[in-house]
Amino acid sequence: MFFRRYLATGLAFRQIALTFRISKTAVSSIIIEVCKAIWKIMKKKHMSTPSVSDFENISQGFYENWNFPNCIGSIDGKHIRIKCPKKSGSMFFNYKQFFSIVLLAVADANYKFIMIDVGSYGKDSDGGVLSNSNILKRLENKTLKLPYPSKLPNSNIIGPYTFIADEAFPLRTYMMRPYPRRLLNDENKRYFNYRLSRARMTIECAFGIAASKFRILLKCIETKVENADHIVKAICILHNVIIDLEKNVVSTNHFNTETNPMNNNLPRDLTVCMRNNRTTREAENIRSNLNIFFRLINCKVQIIFGYKYSCFVN
Repeated sequence: MFFRRYLATGLAFRQIALTFRISKTAVSSIIIEVCKAIWKIMKKKHMSTPSVSDFENISQGFYENWNFPNCIGSIDGKHIRIKCPKKSGSMFFNYKQFFSIVLLAVADANYKFIMIDVGSYGKDSDGGVLSNSNILKRLENKTLKLPYPSKLPNSNIIGPYTFIADEAFPLRTYMMRPYPRRLLNDENKRYFNYRLSRARMTIECAFGIAASKFRILLKCIETKVENADHIVKAICILHNVIIDLEKNVVSTNHFNTETNPMNNNLPRDLTVCMRNNRTTREAENIRSNLNIFFRLINCKVQIIFGYKYSCFVN
């Protein structure tokens, strides 16, 4: 009972202990043990590793709901406020001027988390968190299987399946980001940015939905850092459970693999990844092909409806 109250309200352990007339230590240990059990038991059903067919279904959902082809997830990071750990210096102090850990998550078209990585230092940027995460490691060593490139809908343009992200992430063959502002010299690039940002809203909405239901995410988690990791992982699982149960929002297509890509028991790397962030020519070509595809779609809309279609603000 008090476990649900803690996640839903973010009450302090001391206040919950007084309400239920048990010790503060008992409240803390029970909540953490329940979070560990939720992650261990439910992750295989509600957040297991996506297979190739799962990624194809996610891509279909993005195209049907958000009109972005060959997209297999939107990725972003969220800072979770924590109490300053002892002898941590500025490692957890972020640019928003509070102490935090980072939740790096990938969401599908229905606001469901498909992969997460929890526990990076608050001082790290989103790109730095991705560089040190198991998500990127599995993408680079090909253990996370992505579908083979295919034709974009109603065109002869062949493109790979990619994640979508904001400007904080690098442009890669498996990850699309918007054009930088200095390159927005024509309407087509601004239209591409609009379409990508529109589809990328799914991860922002997923964070907002989770925080509105589990208001502990809006407050400071006053536990040890490792315990805060367990709480955040349990919240992500429960968020997926709620979406799976709401059949009018999302279908009951669960992932059926047994290996989870996130191994959060690994020690935190104290070194900052100095990976080269320069864009490859192949990634630029992929983004250009998507830009051409959206330009063709925009032209067809103008021809059909007889007016200039514009969905962005200059």
